[in-house]
Amino acid sequence: MTRLFGTNGVRGVVNETMTIDLATDLSRAIGTFFGGGKVAIGCDTRTSGDMLKSASVSGLLSVGCCAVDLSTVPSPTLQLEVKNGDYSGGIIITASHNPPEFNGMKCVDSEGMEMDKAGEEAIEAIYFSKHFHEVGWEAYRNHEKKVDAVDNYISSILKNVDAKSVKRAGLKVVLDCANGAACFSSPRLLERLGCEMVLLNEVPDGTFPGHNSEPIPENLTELMEVVTGSDAVLGIAHDGDADRSIFVDEKGNYVPGDKSMALVAKRIVEERSGGLVVTPVSSSSCVEEAVTGSGGEIRYTAVGSPIVARVMKATDAVFGGEENGGLIFPEHQYCRDGGMAAAKVVELLALSGEQLSSLLQEVPVYHNVKNKVHCPNEIKSGVLERLSRELEGKEVDTTDGLKVLYTDGWVLFRASGTEPLFRVFAESKSQGRAKELADEGVRIIADLIESRKKGS
Repeated sequence: MTRLFGTNGVRGVVNETMTIDLATDLSRAIGTFFGGGKVAIGCDTRTSGDMLKSASVSGLLSVGCCAVDLSTVPSPTLQLEVKNGDYSGGIIITASHNPPEFNGMKCVDSEGMEMDKAGEEAIEAIYFSKHFHEVGWEAYRNHEKKVDAVDNYISSILKNVDAKSVKRAGLKVVLDCANGAACFSSPRLLERLGCEMVLLNEVPDGTFPGHNSEPIPENLTELMEVVTGSDAVLGIAHDGDADRSIFVDEKGNYVPGDKSMALVAKRIVEERSGGLVVTPVSSSSCVEEAVTGSGGEIRYTAVGSPIVARVMKATDAVFGGEENGGLIFPEHQYCRDGGMAAAKVVELLALSGEQLSSLLQEVPVYHNVKNKVHCPNEIKSGVLERLSRELEGKEVDTTDGLKVLYTDGWVLFRASGTEPLFRVFAESKSQGRAKELADEGVRIIADLIESRKKGS
C-alpha cells in the first residue's frame, strides 16, 4: 500500500502535494479511525496553517467528531492537552523545520503521543479506500475553541523543574523563537522562571523572515553573535513547531543536539542513581558513554520520536531523545518538547552554578559528519538490498537502515522517511577518520543509486 506518513507525519509543498483535499480526507480518515469523540487541532505559524486547519476541521466534523481548535500552539502544547484531557486524539498542522512553502499533518493518539505505525497504516487504509464514517446532519458535533492550552503547558513545565532555584539565579538568556510557535510559549515560560531575556525573531510570521526554521549553525549566526556580544549565559533556539531546542553556550558556540542530550542524560542518571536512556541508532556514541559512565543503561531504537517515546514508556526509561535537539522527559510527557528542554537546561545552569561550556567538558568528544545523497523514493528499497550485500562480512546493526560498526567509529546508511534521499552519518573520535568514513559511505551509496537508476 502507498504510504502517506513518513518519520514524522505527512508533509508536502502547499497546494502541490499538501492540498486542502488531502487535509480534508486525511482528517476524515483520522476521525473515522478515532470513532468520534473530541479531537484537538492546532497549527504552527505557517501561512497555510489556517487554510489546512479549516479543511481538517471540516473533515473531522463530517465524520461526527468534535473538533477543538487550540489555535496556534507548539506541538508539545497540543500533545499535553490531549494527554491530560478527554480526547480521542489530535491533529497538528505543521512541517516542523521545513521551509515555509511546506506544511504537514501529524496525528496524535489519546495519550498525547504521535501515532504509532500500526495506527498510521490503519488511517492510510481508510484514506485510500474512502470508507469514511459519514454522519447525517443530526449527528454533527460542535466546533469548539480552547484558549488556555499554552497556560496549562507552561504550568506543567514549571511543576517539573526547580523554578525557585532558577529564579534565584537570575540568568540572562538569548531566545530565538524562529518566528514560529515558540513565540506563544517560550518567552512567557522563561519570564515565569525569572530569566532576563533578549528576544530574537519573537514575532509570529510563517514566512520565517529571520531565518529558515531548522536550528542548524548556518541559521543561528545572529543568535551566536548576540550571545557573544552580551553577558548572557545561554542561547536557546527552537524549530518551527517548538518541539526541539538547540543551545548556544556563553561563548557563542553552537552546541550540537547530541552533546546537550548527553549532558542532560548524564545529570538525570546521576540524580536517579541509574536508569535507562533511549535514543535512535543515529545518535552519537557520546550519549552512550556519558550514560553508562554515570551508571545508566542505553537502548537504541529506529529513528523517529514516536518510536523512541513508545520504547521509553514500555521500559520505564528515565530520559530519551534524538540527536536533533528533540528531548523527551517522561515525568512531563512522552514526546519531544522544546519548552521543557529549555527549562531543564536553564535549571541545570542554575543548580550547578557553572557555565555551559564548562559543563560540556563532561561530555566525551566525538566527531560527526552528516551527508545527504539524493535517491528517488521508488528505488530506495532496492538500493538498501544491494548495500546489504555489499557489506557482507562486516559488523552491521540493522535496527534502522544499516549501521556499519568499526573499532574506531561507525557509519549509518538510512533512507529518509520524509524526503527522496539517503542520509549518511559517520562518527569517530578522530575528525579525520569520521570524514574518511563519511566520504567512503557517500561514494558507496551514490554508486549504488546510479547503478540502480540504470537498471544494472
